[in-house]
Amino acid sequence: MIIYLVGMACVGKTTIGRMLAEKLGYTFFDLDEEVMKFYQKSIERLQNECLFMNEFREQAGVVLDQLLSKNIDCVIAGTPAGLKIAYLKVIRRHKKDKELYSLYLHDTCENVLNRVRFYDVDSNPIEEPMSPAKRLRYLRDIKADFAYFKSSYERADVQISIENIPLSDIPDKICSVLVEQHVLSAGV
Repeated sequence: MIIYLVGMACVGKTTIGRMLAEKLGYTFFDLDEEVMKFYQKSIERLQNECLFMNEFREQAGVVLDQLLSKNIDCVIAGTPAGLKIAYLKVIRRHKKDKELYSLYLHDTCENVLNRVRFYDVDSNPIEEPMSPAKRLRYLRDIKADFAYFKSSYERADVQISIENIPLSDIPDKICSVLVEQHVLSAGV
């Protein structure tokens, strides 16, 4: 089985995905990390080479296709674009012959803002304090991103709110929802 996690940037797809994969005994992949390995450059540098964001998504879709072709049980942390056209094409093609479920993790924009981390052009983390004005600007940006990607996220097979759930409890919450929806067997 393959579980493809979608959701806004900084919602926790990578952290939660790793924890979920460990709980299930699955392999974990972070699509951003796999894209960087495949193209041998940072996400920002790759995006800067593309005229349009969809061109970048098509390139990342090539990597997603390769991951899904491995035919192993895995959890994949997708990009913030989630189930936009390029990724959706790949997911739909593989769903025809695989047990593949897209899972949308959502939280409040304010909680997402509290998880925001900054990176340089080479994807190295950097410390950057946020003034109240900057926090307000980023919150507006997060809300705008959510509005833009919302229809993409709603295409997911399963939607799970992680609002006010302790991080350590989220994999159990996901598993219980997947059991309720008959995706996983009871006792996981």
